[in-house]
Amino acid sequence: MNRFTNKTVLVTGGNSGIGLATAIQYAQEGARVVITGRDQATLEQAKHLIGANTVALQNDQGDIKAAGKLASTLTELGIKLDAIFLNAGIAKFAPLPDIDEALWDQTFNVNVKGAFFTIQALTPLLNRDAAIVLNGSINAHIGMPSSSVYAASKAALISFAKTLSAELLPLGVRVNVVSPGPVSTPLYSRLGMESAQLEQMAKAIQEQIPLNRFGTSEELAKTVLFMSSSDSAFIVGTELIADGGMSQL
Repeated sequence: MNRFTNKTVLVTGGNSGIGLATAIQYAQEGARVVITGRDQATLEQAKHLIGANTVALQNDQGDIKAAGKLASTLTELGIKLDAIFLNAGIAKFAPLPDIDEALWDQTFNVNVKGAFFTIQALTPLLNRDAAIVLNGSINAHIGMPSSSVYAASKAALISFAKTLSAELLPLGVRVNVVSPGPVSTPLYSRLGMESAQLEQMAKAIQEQIPLNRFGTSEELAKTVLFMSSSDSAFIVGTELIADGGMSQL
């Protein structure tokens, strides 16, 4: 399929994990792809993997000024957008007694505040019939221990799908959410836990998944492409949960 021929898409956090897999699939379907990320080295590596028609921009979603800078750079490059996958985010898990203000602020600055103001800044660059897909999480629904701050940030992001849809539909822009369950990505190595804790947590999580495995970045990417293509033109303000049945059974 070539659903994104002659279209330009933006993937935040497109230099690893689900973001990179999604950017690659967008390119394979004909899109010009813009990716953002904090690390220049991994951005260059991702650009090589995605293809020659890729624009890689260093951008930190946790910096509120970065949203305006991103919009200005895209404007200078003459880029208008047909789809945005707002994928950048952080996940740090800790039990209630260990959570401090710094963890709270960092999580909400990136996952909520940064996401919101990125959408605000990029809205003038969206073509009519554009789609925004937000990367949510089943943690907003399942009450996993030690995930309280992360889960709350994703619940706020999921809420944006409905409220921003109401505001952006007059512009012809749809907003939806894809909420992954456990997916094998580099994000798990950045949860702030020791390797033994991570292994124990991964084993416990896998036992709760009816499919008895973690998802893959490529599987989630296919879901994002569906939600940002004309195939989902009648889907608005909706959360699509892709978790192997973990939150459903």
